[in-house]
Amino acid sequence: MTTDLGHVAERLPIVRSAAWVRGALLVGALLGGLAAVNASPDGGDVIGMWPVGLTTAALVLAPRRQRWPLAGVVLVIGVLTVATGRPPGVAAGYGLGLALSSVLVAGWYAPEGTVRPRLRTDGDLARLLWACAGGATVMAAAGLTTSLVTGVGDPVRIAIPLYFTHLASTLTLLPLVSVLPAQAATADQGERVAQWAALLALGVALFTLGAVPVAVVIIIPALAWGALRVTPLEAVAQLLFVLLIALLATSADLGPLADVPQRYDLFADARPALLGLFCVTCALIVIPLTLRVGQQIAEAGAAAGERDVIQRIVDGSHGVAIIVADAEGRITLFNPGAERMLGYTASQVLGRHSSMLHPPGDGEGQRDFERLRTVLAEPRVGATPVRFRHADGSVRVHMLTLSEMHDARGAVTGYVSTSEDVTEQREAQRALEESLRTEREAVERLREVDEVKDALVSSVSHELRTPITSMVGFVELLQDGTFGEPTDGQRYALDRVHANSARLLRLIDDLLVLSRLQAEQVDEPGVLLDLREVARAGAAVVEASTAERDLEVELDLPEQPLPVVGDRDGLERVVVNLLGNAVKFTPDGGRVRVSLREVEGDQVDQLVELDVADTGIGIPAAEHELVFTRFYRASSATRDAVPGTGLGLAITRAVVEAHGGSIAVVPRAAQDPVGTTLRVRLPRAST
Repeated sequence: MTTDLGHVAERLPIVRSAAWVRGALLVGALLGGLAAVNASPDGGDVIGMWPVGLTTAALVLAPRRQRWPLAGVVLVIGVLTVATGRPPGVAAGYGLGLALSSVLVAGWYAPEGTVRPRLRTDGDLARLLWACAGGATVMAAAGLTTSLVTGVGDPVRIAIPLYFTHLASTLTLLPLVSVLPAQAATADQGERVAQWAALLALGVALFTLGAVPVAVVIIIPALAWGALRVTPLEAVAQLLFVLLIALLATSADLGPLADVPQRYDLFADARPALLGLFCVTCALIVIPLTLRVGQQIAEAGAAAGERDVIQRIVDGSHGVAIIVADAEGRITLFNPGAERMLGYTASQVLGRHSSMLHPPGDGEGQRDFERLRTVLAEPRVGATPVRFRHADGSVRVHMLTLSEMHDARGAVTGYVSTSEDVTEQREAQRALEESLRTEREAVERLREVDEVKDALVSSVSHELRTPITSMVGFVELLQDGTFGEPTDGQRYALDRVHANSARLLRLIDDLLVLSRLQAEQVDEPGVLLDLREVARAGAAVVEASTAERDLEVELDLPEQPLPVVGDRDGLERVVVNLLGNAVKFTPDGGRVRVSLREVEGDQVDQLVELDVADTGIGIPAAEHELVFTRFYRASSATRDAVPGTGLGLAITRAVVEAHGGSIAVVPRAAQDPVGTTLRVRLPRAST
């Protein structure tokens, strides 16, 4: 609930802030200014802790077009209040400085003028500090200039207290109109009452009893305690509570800061300067601590979520043995897959050296383990066959991948191994290599297994399509409000279910199409088509996905028709698959080109050639043939985490070959270091 309220507050437009709020801030500034002038130390030339933070807050909460008119109001307020205790020239100079500093801080801290400024990250804090420091500098410059022009007071002794008092005022009051971190308090009610009581007791004691000025820092740990344990708004309130005690006591000539000029023979305005410095110090402790706590809570929540996801993945990987060891090789994690494959329970192996899992010679001793770890942890080493000792004493062969874990300084903190039991596969392979007599039976068996797998995929796809289609239909009914108007949260969930169900349906359709093509369940193509029209239709399908991207798509089609005999839907699917892949694997700023032409074939027949070229991430040369295999994805696509199923090119190849054509990846020229060109050749029909 706290997070939801934080999002609402962050999006609250400034224009919705009632005008009376800004008016109240300005009235408060007027009254506070009068009090500040009257409370100025005897013999001083500045105006004390003038509440410039209130005028700045009013401008922050105002739309940008209203800020300069409000700055005029601030100017009037400044002149009227300062004139009650200072000469007219000084009042005019200070009033102008107050107005300019308020405009500067508001423009710097809240430049948009449409939403409340955020104060949640280190960047937000830096913006606040720079804005407040800039406003204080403007006020100090105004005071210095006023002193030089009017001859009232010492310019430097005026500029210094003005700087610190204005910096303190804006730095402590602006957080109240900012969007603070949304975390809840970690302290219970009793602890929070104790915090307020401690602040009250310390504040009264420090600022009513005589003490050296440095004693005021005793209250800072209590403020830090609150910043770490309560909500950000309450922490700021505690800060203002302490500063109010200090201000009232010092103005009443009480506390360690009141008699500083007399005790240490300083100029009279040293008192407001030290009070402002104390306020700034407290703010620089409380505000950063509050933000840091908010960031740590958010990061801890995100880390907990990621940890839960990873734990679920690890625990759910029953077909993979996942073993984690520390830097010395002691086992710290043993997932259910490892328990199933190796026969040990996690309680039997946790804390023991991982050499216990290997037979003699494969890591029995510490030295053998170090050698094995050093070899397998190399980045260039992929999955490697490693012998494991099962709990029953048998030896199993696993294809193992070992990765190092590092801390923030780069030191190795442990190792993660993932492995699959390939004992049966390796034994079958060895038997196949040793016995040529059983080669035919083994090949036939593999073929039968492949047919069963294809039949299973086709059957499962058919069985899944009907319930998923039904699911999509009912989700659409829920989205349309047929069963009642969904809430925003329910609508979001329904949209996610609909999108993922549609994605699954597309995958099932691809599997069914591929199954029909491979089973030769396609009608013999026999319609005369103009391949140019097919290319245009396919490009139009893909064009919608490029509307919001910076991508140049070109169609280079000849003027004369290019007739082919074939199935229009199938050939259009070829164009859509090839062009869709080119768009998907080409980053913004790139170019995709579809071209058609007539070429001479190897025999006397004429061919129609379709090229789809892009400037994308490319396909390694060693994988040019593999990309047409079912479910195979190029290493470049896997590396860049481009989503896909690996079925598109397999379907494309099956369609092209069903039309008597061929498809291939065109090798890149030396002058073209990136990009891919896929070339389709089809027999040209005679007209």
